[in-house]
Amino acid sequence: MVIEKMIEDAMQAFKETLNDFCQDTPEGGLSMESARVITQGIQQALACAGRAAFKRYLESKEVEQDAVTAWGQPFRFKYCSEKRFETLWGLMAVLRRVYQNASDTLTYVPLDVAWGMQDEFMTIEVREAVAFSCAHVTPEETHALLKKSALFHPHPTQIKRCVESIGALIGLDPLGLDARIRLDEPVPAPTRVLAASLDGANVLLTEPDESGAKRGRPAQRPGAASEQAATTAYRNAMVGSVTFYGAVPPEEKTPQRLATRYTSHMPEEHALTFKEKFEAELAEAERKAPPGVTKVLLCDGARPIWNYAEHTPRFDEYEKIIDYCHTLEHLSLAAEALFGKGANSAKAWYDKYRKKLLDEDLAASAVLHSMDYYEQSNALPKSRRDALDVQRTFFKRNQAKMTYADFRRRGLPIGSGPVEAACKTLVKTRLCRSGMRWTRKGGQRILDLRTYVKSNRWDGFWNEYKTLFVA
Repeated sequence: MVIEKMIEDAMQAFKETLNDFCQDTPEGGLSMESARVITQGIQQALACAGRAAFKRYLESKEVEQDAVTAWGQPFRFKYCSEKRFETLWGLMAVLRRVYQNASDTLTYVPLDVAWGMQDEFMTIEVREAVAFSCAHVTPEETHALLKKSALFHPHPTQIKRCVESIGALIGLDPLGLDARIRLDEPVPAPTRVLAASLDGANVLLTEPDESGAKRGRPAQRPGAASEQAATTAYRNAMVGSVTFYGAVPPEEKTPQRLATRYTSHMPEEHALTFKEKFEAELAEAERKAPPGVTKVLLCDGARPIWNYAEHTPRFDEYEKIIDYCHTLEHLSLAAEALFGKGANSAKAWYDKYRKKLLDEDLAASAVLHSMDYYEQSNALPKSRRDALDVQRTFFKRNQAKMTYADFRRRGLPIGSGPVEAACKTLVKTRLCRSGMRWTRKGGQRILDLRTYVKSNRWDGFWNEYKTLFVA
């Protein structure tokens, strides 16, 4: 019976809206203008039909008793009140029965509670849409996008509040939430290699920099430098990737990347929360990985990351390697120090040892010997000797992690592309746009949502969110 009434209401609303909207349709044949008017009319009619049918359904579920029990105490009916909800079909007003306890200090609205809308403005479907969008773009851009592509158009302020509410719920137990999402997540079947990578990306925070130093663009007006330095500081947000690799495809030299899962966290002293989240992600991947999988730790040359890895027992079983592209950057700087920037001899030396690093064992040692030889034979000026010392230190410290030829023979990855890309796509693209500054809490809300998207975990996350919300 309710379904029949819903159909009747929807049809009536559709007919009336379309008829009213299309009164001004241009006469004559088909044109761009007439098609536009009809399209808008159908869109509005569909929205009205959806609201009418849904409203009929909700109001059919209303509680009619004069007294009800909720939260362990009795409530009595007091009055009816209309509330507006943002639905998939736009704003919809619903008349609900309101109950109050004996002391009139607590209000209970059975209809709101029944469909999870107590103290909520947006339906669960609208919340998902705006949260997913805000993982990619700002609330203002989300508002503009929805105006062009959806029947619901929440205000940017309402969108921000929605994201804050979702973020607060995630923050109640982020480790437990992530663990539940991972629970039924399989490891790709042909996995041969499990690669862990870590990196960081600077984010502008709305807090002072204890050092007093301000990095970034200089002030554009008098007084701005000291003003901004007192309120903002660049800090390092952390990103981790756990990547599953298969075999090396025919005619290729690198293994096939099967899947990547990310962890991220806003700047924090010693990155303790990030490390806890990353190690939990890694532990689950290890638990599900097939027997005999090769474990690789693949990072750039950042000393804090390697200090953490080398003093953490859980990485003892991992084969450690410096990202090949990062090593090439240092090789290029060494070539410039030896032969001068832009010199043909610098390019020739770089090309020679770039290839050696890929093809020959102990190539890093050969690089060091060559540096020493050419430093003595070229009589370098002090500035270039100092620059060369920096690169020599890098190769000496890391030569045991430059076994690229061996890794390639065994079909192991030598580039930290997934985590390098994640620093850009997870952090930089969304949090480092012009003029953006973040609190740690506000930035983490966006990073959490964005990490679920980029790890292909959105559906799992949203199912958990709905469970948490209902609970």
